Amino acid sequence: MMNRIGALFLLAASLVPAFAQTGWKAGVAKVAITPSEPMWLAGFAARTKPSEGVRQDIFVSALALQDETGKTSVLVAIDLVGIKREMAEELAARCEKLYGITRDRLVFNVSHTHSAPVVSEDLTPIYDMNDALREASRRYSKVFVEKTMDAIGKAIHDLAPANLTFGQGLAGIAVNRRRVSRRSLPGPVDHDVPVLAVRDAKGALRVVVVGYACHATALNDYLISNDWPGFAREAIEKAHPGATALFVQGCGADSNSLPRGGEALARKHGETLAAAAEQVLKGKMKPVAGPLRTALECVDVPFHNILTREELQKRLEAKQLMYRKPARVLLDELDRNGKLPTSYPYPVQVWQFGKSLKFIVLGGETVVDYSLRLKGQYGFDDTWVAGYSNDILAYIPSKRVSQEGGYEGGEALILFARPGVFSAAVEEIIVEKVGDLVARTSN
Repeated sequence: MMNRIGALFLLAASLVPAFAQTGWKAGVAKVAITPSEPMWLAGFAARTKPSEGVRQDIFVSALALQDETGKTSVLVAIDLVGIKREMAEELAARCEKLYGITRDRLVFNVSHTHSAPVVSEDLTPIYDMNDALREASRRYSKVFVEKTMDAIGKAIHDLAPANLTFGQGLAGIAVNRRRVSRRSLPGPVDHDVPVLAVRDAKGALRVVVVGYACHATALNDYLISNDWPGFAREAIEKAHPGATALFVQGCGADSNSLPRGGEALARKHGETLAAAAEQVLKGKMKPVAGPLRTALECVDVPFHNILTREELQKRLEAKQLMYRKPARVLLDELDRNGKLPTSYPYPVQVWQFGKSLKFIVLGGETVVDYSLRLKGQYGFDDTWVAGYSNDILAYIPSKRVSQEGGYEGGEALILFARPGVFSAAVEEIIVEKVGDLVARTSN
């Protein structure tokens, strides 16, 4: 009798889902950051007035993950066009003081929607805001920081036993936008749809993290929204009541969702991404094991053809404000310091989930060549490459794009008030640093 009971006990134990014993804990929070007053919307320099309403709420979402070692890491997904290094560092310093989380265990990724407020005149000094709108932006910036801390804190306090799985799908949303004006150019895109699913100890879906590499610029009016990533999130959450969806922007600096223009197309693109994620969730996903090893470093990327005082003064005569204002910023810096910087500290980050998944996180508006190269180097099946993270400093061209020139190849850097274009060596410098961090986190 005892042997039979023992056998039944062993059988029952074998039927307990493996995810109950993985060592992972996860917590999630989503906090609305929709402004309560008209705001200047970031992204498009041609706008001439502040927002006129809200199409959909925007959010800051946080996924906290604690591995079997007890260390906690947090992925923060933000419905904004960008975040500056100084703001990310402020948030990180507060997280370390309050929760003991080191900088390398925090990722700040933005959707890059062009229908969300300017945060403290972040990223580019090209917006034609009056004093009242600039003050509104400063107020919003402070509220955003507090709400981001609120989301991170809530996610950490929500930690509970969890199971993580990973899979990938495909979605044909992105088109290489450089071919719009020069059809002879090659048109690489990254159509991969990486999906991280987080389930609780009973198997219920709690979190869906979905990525894609494409500009969030299907909309260009004066209504606040998260563009097509927001519609994707809405569709995923509608299909899975009680679950929270996070969007992670990839290396989509040279990709647009095409065709575009208007809510119907934006919604369609979002629903396409949600459908791709749903196929992954219904398929066979791979378990993601710990521990989670992390690393973050900045590497100096050099500028090339640094603008002279004479060139900057000539730009002050340009008709477009988008050229005059950055030139003024650079001239003020030149007067203040006697010189312009010759390089920029570029953030590179790697999260290695056991031997299951490599999450490579890059700063700036990275073109698609980075994700395709890095996944080719480290494995298309278990490597996820995110751009638009930690510091949206400027466009980050590859060697190919630098040589081709054009907007992403260097023309856009003046809009970010950078003193020159990036050297063609920037790709190798970044890829080499990724290699250093991959080696460090793989041991």
